[in-house]
Amino acid sequence: MKKLFEGFKADIKFRGAGPGRRLTDEDRGIPDKTVKANPAPQRQPSGQAQVAAASAAIARLESKQGKGKTTHKVSDTTHAPDAELKQEVKVIPNVKKSETENHSMYNIMFRCPLTGEILEKEEIESHIKKSIEMLSTADPISASIMKIHTFNKDQDKVKLGVETMARYLKNIIGNPNEVKYQKIKLSNKVFQEKVICLEGAHEFFEAVGFEKKILALQGQDLQEEFYVLGIDSLEILSDLQSYHDSLLSGEPLIATLDRQQQIFEPSFQAAKFDLPNDFYNLTVEEIRLEQKARTEKLQQDSMLRTKAMRERDEKQEKKKYKYTVLRIRFPDGYILQGLFCAQEQLSVLVEFIRQHLQNDWLPFDLISPCGQKLEDEQLTFIECGLVPSALLTFRWDEAILADVKATDGYNMENVLKQDLLSSAKTFS
Repeated sequence: MKKLFEGFKADIKFRGAGPGRRLTDEDRGIPDKTVKANPAPQRQPSGQAQVAAASAAIARLESKQGKGKTTHKVSDTTHAPDAELKQEVKVIPNVKKSETENHSMYNIMFRCPLTGEILEKEEIESHIKKSIEMLSTADPISASIMKIHTFNKDQDKVKLGVETMARYLKNIIGNPNEVKYQKIKLSNKVFQEKVICLEGAHEFFEAVGFEKKILALQGQDLQEEFYVLGIDSLEILSDLQSYHDSLLSGEPLIATLDRQQQIFEPSFQAAKFDLPNDFYNLTVEEIRLEQKARTEKLQQDSMLRTKAMRERDEKQEKKKYKYTVLRIRFPDGYILQGLFCAQEQLSVLVEFIRQHLQNDWLPFDLISPCGQKLEDEQLTFIECGLVPSALLTFRWDEAILADVKATDGYNMENVLKQDLLSSAKTFS
């Protein structure tokens, strides 16, 4: 009977395998073309939206400046464009949703400091560059300063070049009648090695009012190319001083990590974290370092180690994480979630929490997963042991809480802002 059932099974399996083929058939091994191809993945929105936002801001700036030649006022050049763009352009963040609808899952996204656009880390650098280029039409002074500080990665060279450029302007401001300070020979060794090698330096000099001219060298039959400051710019020395100060105070535009704050209803799943692949993806260099670390660990395991040595190794192990997801459980059970860089300080988390409190002026404590109060706000998340994820407990300062409860008009039951609670989600 057993052999009979086995025969039935083999026969059914053979018939389900489809039509047979001879070994001499030419199309043997070629897949059936009638199989439907997988649908092409849906493309994310292109960069046209970002460019359109920047274009709108620049058009707005141009309309304010009016027609014809104008004088650029940059008392706070490096910061003014940020505020101007944010005020004039209402940007709808281009947040790319993950394929899964898991609200507790994170995609690592960054926010452009100029336009407010939210993009993936592979796209954000080129977006910032395009935004600065778009700003060049409306405000060349500000854009050129941003280029110098942002496009040149060697900050030591940037510092040296900026100081040299500022010295050129300072000499003109201090000696407006000295013709020699109004000219810069392009072939000058210092100018070549320290200044013109910086991306954005040419644009800055031209925006300030310098013009390229071919002049004869004094006492020689040779001619050289110079930057010569125009007469119009010489008449407004206060503007040159403003450009000088803005150039020295400029800073690189750096995309900020989008916190992606979320609020969750009370749940027992708060301690379960679903971390994205970006938390673990390693570069080639990081893989080499990881291999080296494992080799050293094998050697260390063969010897006795002190407690201090073990603690040092644990900290080193945590440094491989770049980001951390932190959740804060409040007294009413609601959970606030945010994304942070692993090297950021605890003070950043404290400020993040305060932004969402109804009574943001009251002191509070944060309790670590192991039950210890986190007191030193200058420590990084790595040093606090809060990477790659952690669930913290929010607690009001007990002495202050007693005084507040005795005061009429303060409701301490709901800790977070009401509009935030209304958007609470459930863990999926």
